[in-house]
Amino acid sequence: MRKTHHLPAIHKTFLTIGSMLAVVSLSAQTVTIPIETGSNVIVLQTDSESRLRTVYFGEPLTNESDYSAISSLTRLDDDNIGVHNAAYTPAGTWNLVEPAIQVKHSDGNASLELKYVTHKRERIDDNTSLTSIQLRDPKYPFNVTLFYKVWKKENVIEQWTEIKHTEKKPVLLEKYASADLYFSNKDFYLTTYQGQWAKEMQPTETKLERGMRSIETKLGARAMLLQSPNFILSFGQPASENDGLVMLGQLAWSGNFKMEFEVDPYENLRFISGINPYASEYSLVPNQTFKTASLIYAVSNNGTGEASRNLHSWARKYRVLDGEGERLTLLNNWEATYFDFDEDKITSLFKDARNLGVDLFLLDDGWFANKYPRNDDKTGLGDWQENVKKLPHGIGHLVQEAAKEGIKFGIWIEPEMVSPKSELYENHLDWVIRQPDRPEVYYRNQLVLDLSNPEVQDFVYGVVDGLFTKNPNLAFIKWDCNAVIYNAYSAYLDKKGLPQSHLYVEYVHGLYKVLERIRAKYPKVPMMLCSGGGGRGDYELLKYFTEFWPSDDTDPLERIFMQWDYSYFFPAIAVDNHVTDWGKQPLKFRTDVASMGKLGFDIVAGELNEKDMQFAKEAVANYHGFKDMMWHGDQYRLMNPHDNDMASIMYVKPDKTRAIIFNYLVNYRQRLQTSVEPIKLNGLDPSKKYQVKEINLYPGARSWLNPEKVYSGDFLMKVGFNPLVNLNRTSVVLEVNEVR
Repeated sequence: MRKTHHLPAIHKTFLTIGSMLAVVSLSAQTVTIPIETGSNVIVLQTDSESRLRTVYFGEPLTNESDYSAISSLTRLDDDNIGVHNAAYTPAGTWNLVEPAIQVKHSDGNASLELKYVTHKRERIDDNTSLTSIQLRDPKYPFNVTLFYKVWKKENVIEQWTEIKHTEKKPVLLEKYASADLYFSNKDFYLTTYQGQWAKEMQPTETKLERGMRSIETKLGARAMLLQSPNFILSFGQPASENDGLVMLGQLAWSGNFKMEFEVDPYENLRFISGINPYASEYSLVPNQTFKTASLIYAVSNNGTGEASRNLHSWARKYRVLDGEGERLTLLNNWEATYFDFDEDKITSLFKDARNLGVDLFLLDDGWFANKYPRNDDKTGLGDWQENVKKLPHGIGHLVQEAAKEGIKFGIWIEPEMVSPKSELYENHLDWVIRQPDRPEVYYRNQLVLDLSNPEVQDFVYGVVDGLFTKNPNLAFIKWDCNAVIYNAYSAYLDKKGLPQSHLYVEYVHGLYKVLERIRAKYPKVPMMLCSGGGGRGDYELLKYFTEFWPSDDTDPLERIFMQWDYSYFFPAIAVDNHVTDWGKQPLKFRTDVASMGKLGFDIVAGELNEKDMQFAKEAVANYHGFKDMMWHGDQYRLMNPHDNDMASIMYVKPDKTRAIIFNYLVNYRQRLQTSVEPIKLNGLDPSKKYQVKEINLYPGARSWLNPEKVYSGDFLMKVGFNPLVNLNRTSVVLEVNEVR
């Protein structure tokens, strides 16, 4: 316990002292606060006015006491603008640059000053700590607390802000960022990911120049459809896989977000990130705490490969639901039947699932609604009762029939949405987000339910709870979300006298409340997060879901690129990949690509020819043999498809005894005769001996590789191995095993 300094009376109420806490409270003298991971540190320090600044970002110093000398070596004040390196920049007083927070006090005053009051560091476990720093306006009872949660081994930081006041009336929050970071490393390169339906995660790397670069979304729900909240920030050089200082991160928020990157007059970078303030002014009542979204980032001095492996390890251990557990392979009926099915057709597909060797059959859209049957995508959403013509014996019968075939049964839902042609719409129009006096605008022929309304939250929870109550052996949920919010208006907020500008925020809060209730009662049932593609791949929702669907584009050639770019941010165990009939590649190529994650099938398996079925069954059996090292091991991106004719990705078991390598031809235009040079492997033990064999061979094919030859790990990582990819061998899967 470090010494607590006495403060003026106005500050005394903020001191909190408990076990495992280091509390520091200073008024006039300088306070230095290092936020340290294993290989990086952010150093915050108060100035003579008790304003908190960021004074250093880089490798940790050997002696913590040396951090206090950093600020004396720089001169960043600018009397014409303000303080560039403020740790959380307020608006309306000394600052004229882009603020992190902007408010209007209860008396109408729009100025805000924030000065350091106290901070504390809590040791959660040997690897995890939480630092909280309290700031306060000296003229108003308005408080901001900055939080930095650190996982030292993984070099991951989660950063958020909590805002609270005790003014007599509500304070209007006009902007409320999660983080305000400052970097003086010079030459900044930003990679962001734009897209649209079936074209998600399209990377763009830009060198940041003076001025502001904003990345944002205003879609409300399914908010990541056009713009991903994931980013790579590289310092001093373009992002590189194995060298250089990089920050790899995400704003973990399932609604509108905004990230602002501004290179200032000193050629330094300010990075402000949080919930998008667009149409989202928030009226904060006295004594209520507003918690912002989290900015989560991994920092590495050795490139994007190390950063992503650390982020994967963190995600599996601390964030993704059951991230260190198992996943269910499956057969989905969607592309086999679409909406055209009945009970007999579905149960006949169970044999296909059994023959393939997968764990589960997933019944997709079209199983519900009676007054307005769900026979296409224009009706029925919201009416979650089995359609009696299609399923006269209900879901329970399907669960039982699947069990007879030795497989589990799962089901598709889209509980946040409603069709205008549905009983729910007719009976609860006030539950629908819509402007009452304007024409309705539909996305995929549907509208969004108002989850700011507790009654709607109860309804959505009841959809899931009802399915499990009636069918306790139901084994899987695919949770979809396909619409954006047009004509944003909440009848509930209007009825309660609350501002309409709360809708975008409270919709997301309402969704989280529903999911918390579901997981309190059903903590372990696997659930897939779907959104017509990657519209919801974020680490706040993945607290409640075991996996997510990255895109409706299942063309395997396109998926190689997409899965490559998702792999910077998400471990393989969290990403769903299905074999479908998209694309012109053979079944082997499609299956090999889909095997880099959680494998599923969405094909008419019963119509496969004899050799294709034999291959599919063997590929599933092989997958069950290597999935564990892929789900829980370390990923190494060996050859980038954006820059080469080939793609090569490797997964290594933690003890370095086994590895799996996926190699693909991605450039058919140049008619590559064969891969001409060896690919350097990574992650092996240089002192171990290994054999490399080809697996997932198509029936009747033979490998050109010698599985008996022994290589040292040192050789494979310095010289490499040639998988002999060519036009006749467009997909080559290699298994590496230690020779004892």
